[in-house]
Amino acid sequence: MSQTSDTMELREDDIVKHYATATAMVQGFDHTPRIAEAKDAPTAEKSSGIGTRRRFRSTTPGLVTRRTARSEGVQLLARIEGADAGDDLVSPAQATVLHGLRRAIAIALTVAEQYADRTGLADLKRSNLEGTLPAGKKAEFSEFLTAEALVTLFVFANATAFLLAPHAGEETVEIGEVEEVLTDNGTLALHGALWELDQDIGLFADTEPKLVATVLAFAEALMGKVEARASTAGRLDPFTSASWTVEEDGLTISGFSPARKGKSSTLTMTFKKPNEVVGNHIAKYQSMKLAKMLMAYDFDRKLNPFAELGGFIFTFMGDGAPGTGKTTLIQMMAGLINDYCQVAGYAFRYQNLSTDNIDSYQGKSGQNAKAFINNVIDPGVIGFGTIDDIDQLAGKRGDRQSSAGQLEITAVLMESFAGANTVVRGNCTFGMFSNYPENVDDALRQRAGARFLVDGPQTREDYVDILYLLMGKNHDIPVGDHEVFSAQEIKKAVSASFESHSKPHEPGLMNVFDRVSSQIGELDTINKLGTYLKGIQEADSRFTGRAIKNITDAVKVRAMDFELPDEWMENPELFLQKDYDTKKAMIEEMRQPITVEMVIQEINRYADSEFRYADKSDEVAIENMVRDFGRQEEAKKRYLEGKS
Repeated sequence: MSQTSDTMELREDDIVKHYATATAMVQGFDHTPRIAEAKDAPTAEKSSGIGTRRRFRSTTPGLVTRRTARSEGVQLLARIEGADAGDDLVSPAQATVLHGLRRAIAIALTVAEQYADRTGLADLKRSNLEGTLPAGKKAEFSEFLTAEALVTLFVFANATAFLLAPHAGEETVEIGEVEEVLTDNGTLALHGALWELDQDIGLFADTEPKLVATVLAFAEALMGKVEARASTAGRLDPFTSASWTVEEDGLTISGFSPARKGKSSTLTMTFKKPNEVVGNHIAKYQSMKLAKMLMAYDFDRKLNPFAELGGFIFTFMGDGAPGTGKTTLIQMMAGLINDYCQVAGYAFRYQNLSTDNIDSYQGKSGQNAKAFINNVIDPGVIGFGTIDDIDQLAGKRGDRQSSAGQLEITAVLMESFAGANTVVRGNCTFGMFSNYPENVDDALRQRAGARFLVDGPQTREDYVDILYLLMGKNHDIPVGDHEVFSAQEIKKAVSASFESHSKPHEPGLMNVFDRVSSQIGELDTINKLGTYLKGIQEADSRFTGRAIKNITDAVKVRAMDFELPDEWMENPELFLQKDYDTKKAMIEEMRQPITVEMVIQEINRYADSEFRYADKSDEVAIENMVRDFGRQEEAKKRYLEGKS
């Protein structure tokens, strides 16, 4: 992993010297919970003096609301060993978790120690112990201790998640919010976190796979809680402005940014080859280009040259009638990325957000959607996220038929795809697919930077090709006067498809184009192109500044209208293993100049899709109103007949 100039190495000797303290914490300590309530986790008493009963609640009038928690014994070692009651020996998974926790604690203590040295907190601690701390320094001392506690907690959670991520299975656990976050000092903060982790393990880790899942869920929740708390705390600049690296583990600690170790998802999918996708020429071409674009991502710089130069597709919308090949397109793109990642040795993660993620519990659907986003944008992997049938999954605001869960998903997707905190690194892409895109919320739909019209086979040759493909080999029927798949030659087909957009396709947009062209002549300057855009906005008020950004992004994609050579994907040394600057220079050499024709075609492609959606949406709304009026008339008629 590359290091910046202010990256410091955490020496192994400095980490190991904290092992004794870390081991003692894992073996056992006493802690009195101050914020969280003890959970009803089934526990067995391990030794005398370590209580397992619920905390005492006073019955004295007037004292019932006072906190009377007593000190509780925390034995993580015993708790983890008891996660699988069927075996008296420590399993490899249990040992891995114990060693991971001990090392994470030691790393956290080491970073906290260096923070104390860099800030002068170490001197203040010595003065406080000696009783010579000036009164004017007490407020500063308290602020530094709070900062140290937050640093210790975050580094502990960060290191735990990083070290145990490769051992995660398919199990997932929802532990809820972490509550016992104490900021008095680093040691007490760790005691509070480990006490709550012990509670969660007892409550959720009834099997070995759930043990790792519980610890990882706790680490993620703790990082989120500490990061939020740190946003309002002071004295943290010495931590956030520097970074530390642990060479032994490949871990880099950089402020409150999670360090993740990439882990591929297990794919159970039937992959499709590009020649098995008939028709859909532009969608297929852009999917193939995007699959190769993702592979330019640099894991050291955590950035893709395409994202820096322009032309990277972060989100796209694929729409078309049922049966036109949206699922086949997903299978093709996922297959290409999977094959490229295997050659390069990269972790690939594919996830689909489905209707299974809609939950009746308030807030749970949003949590599911956020987890989906976080898994795909993980900078340690190449990610591909799909949202199939998004019109069923994400609710349309103002639509009475949209459930609370659907509206939660809409809000999360909108914030994640183009929110204030959205960072496009170029390691992942999201595809939204729908048979009825007019039913998708307008604002969410406009967050799809690119539009893939999935129109399926169109020509006679397309239908011959798809029949030949789907018939298989178990027949002797001759092909006849037809060269199989010649019509699917991608460059020839794509060129014709792009040229067809030199003029609009949708009637509403045709009227605007003809009117503007008759007034100002050929659209050959930025001024005239802007006038055309204003004409579109006058015809459809939903055509806003975001639409212009999507169009200009699509134009930049056209400037990158080249496929990275197949040899670069087959031989990693030619491109994939180059450093970031070399990759960027190689891509820049292939970039093409932007032309007026490209801009007009991309304006028409995008605007055609919006007019198509709007016309369908309006027509559906009119049909529904007509149906409602008819029902009212029929109901009124029957009502009057019943009275007479």
